[in-house]
Amino acid sequence: MNEDDSIPLIGQVVRIMQGREAGQYAVVIKIIEDRYVLLADGEKRKYDRPKKKNVSHIELMDYISPEVQNSLLETGRVTNGKLRFAIAKFAGEVVTDLKKGVGHDG
Repeated sequence: MNEDDSIPLIGQVVRIMQGREAGQYAVVIKIIEDRYVLLADGEKRKYDRPKKKNVSHIELMDYISPEVQNSLLETGRVTNGKLRFAIAKFAGEVVTDLKKGVGHDG
């Protein structure tokens, strides 16, 4: 296990582990120092009102949305539609695979 595993990346999908939104998915839209991230899902948590979370309270998923990442890197912001799309795409691709018990090589 290397150190990089615990560092979230912009556009990465995470599962919230603690707090009111536990069990829900969100997308990292900003990294604050080393310990905090701003999360949004485009639905309950809009881009302009992100949730600040301690990285120890989230679980990093093995999925980064290229659409969200590119948008944030190019323009510094992202639409709520793109955030919803990223989570839907993640949920559609990754979560269903896990349920079927399909091995995931990446």
